[in-house]
Amino acid sequence: MRFLDADAVAALGPAAAMQAVTDALRGGLDPATDPARVAVDLSHGQFLFMPSETPTAAGVKVVTIAPDNPARGLPRIQAAYLLFDRDALTLRAVLDGTALTTLRTPAVSVAAVLRRLPDVALRVVVVGAGPQAIAHVATLSAVRRVRETIHLVRDPSRTALDAVALGSAQSDEALRSADIVVCATSARHPLFDSALLRDDVVVVAVGTHEPDARELDAALLGRATVVVEDTATALREAGDVVMAVEDGVLDPRSLLAMRDVVTGAADVTADRPLVFKSVGMPWQDLVIAEAVLQCQR
Repeated sequence: MRFLDADAVAALGPAAAMQAVTDALRGGLDPATDPARVAVDLSHGQFLFMPSETPTAAGVKVVTIAPDNPARGLPRIQAAYLLFDRDALTLRAVLDGTALTTLRTPAVSVAAVLRRLPDVALRVVVVGAGPQAIAHVATLSAVRRVRETIHLVRDPSRTALDAVALGSAQSDEALRSADIVVCATSARHPLFDSALLRDDVVVVAVGTHEPDARELDAALLGRATVVVEDTATALREAGDVVMAVEDGVLDPRSLLAMRDVVTGAADVTADRPLVFKSVGMPWQDLVIAEAVLQCQR
C-alpha cells in the first residue's frame, strides 16, 4: 500500500488529468451508474462518502466539511482517498483527497466544455479566489491559450490575487467581454446578472452541490445549452438546475449529459451560452486516482 501526498497527486498535471477523464468517458464509463454521494451530519460539520468502481479499481473519497475551520486557519473542506483493487478489494493506495479534488474538478470542467472553447487567446473571468478558482485557470491554460484572467471577489482586500470587486463597473465589463466564466464559490444566491454575458459565452459552475444553493440565475440556464455530469444527479443535487426547473425556465428533458458531449453524441452549438454545472461525482475521483497511481510507476 502506498501513500501519495499532495505533491504526488499534483505531479499528474492538469492536462493529463483532463485526458484521463476524457478517455474514461470515451472508453464507456457511464456516470449514470455511479453510486450517490452519502452525507452524514456531525456535531461540527459533515462527512461525505463518495464510493465508485471502474473495470480496474474501486475507491472511496471521505470528505469532511467543517464550516468553522476558516476561523481556525484550516480548510473548510478536507479529504482522503482510498484506492482498492477491484477484485480482491485490497487497499492499494491512500491519496491526499484535498489535492485530488483540486486536480479533478477543473479536469472535469474543461473536458466538458473543451469542444466549445475556441482555439484563440481566451478572456477568462473567474468568480472566486480559492483553490478551485486558481486550479481552473491552470487547467484552462494547459489546453488553451489564455489572453487575460480576471478574478472577481466580494472583497479584493481579502486575497493576494489582483482581483476586482464583484458588482463594480470593472466587474460588469469583464463579464461582458468574457469568453469563459468560471464560478467557484460557496455562494447560495446568483453571483451576477447573466444579462451581462454574451450569447457565445461558456460558463462553468462548480461551487455548490445542494439543491437550494446556486451561483447562476435562472435566466442564464433558460437561454443556455445546459450540460451536467448526469441528469438524475443534477436534478437531485445541482441547485442551479433544480431552481431553474422550479422557476419554469428550464426543461429537464433538455439537459445534456457530459458523456454525450465528450463523445460527440450530442452537439453544442455556439449560438447560445453553454453552461456546465458540476456537483462532483465519485467516478471522477476514482479515474484521477488511478491515473495518479499509474504515473508514479
